[in-house]
Amino acid sequence: MSPADFAASIRTIPDYPKPGILFRDITTLLGDARAFRRAVDELVQPWAGAKIDKVAGIEARGFILGGAVAHQLSAGFVPIRKKGKLPHQTVRMAYALEYGEDEIEVHVDAVGAGERVLLVDDLIATGGTSVGAVKLLRSLGAAVEAACFVVDLPDLGGGEKLRGMGVPVRTLVSFPGH
Repeated sequence: MSPADFAASIRTIPDYPKPGILFRDITTLLGDARAFRRAVDELVQPWAGAKIDKVAGIEARGFILGGAVAHQLSAGFVPIRKKGKLPHQTVRMAYALEYGEDEIEVHVDAVGAGERVLLVDDLIATGGTSVGAVKLLRSLGAAVEAACFVVDLPDLGGGEKLRGMGVPVRTLVSFPGH
């Protein structure tokens, strides 16, 4: 599929969650078997044959995509969740939101030192959550090989923040604005 095909499979909802925002909803892509399969294939393609130990998915749509990517790569899956959602001992990292901050966490034994990890989520915007996830994974000794997203909102700069941390970024479609 071309970027235009991916874009056509993503619903845009104006003024959500607040006026002036164009929300890019990938649930329509997920509901289209062909588009979902192609998206997973495209996210996996650069790392097919590479040794990826774990795929880390950011709550919640990153779980859907990350689980499928992990399966394709024969890798384990690591859920990165909002604080208070994981039952075992965790490590937390604060990250910046547009207004304030929040925390994400992962089990302390989710990744081992030197494990090669691919980070997956549905969308990269300002990069706050993804930057926090990279820092969190690195704090456990993981080597974050790359970050993959279906949607990039390049005007918000998140992809550049990750690249500035030495993390290659793969996206399938870009939308201007926010």
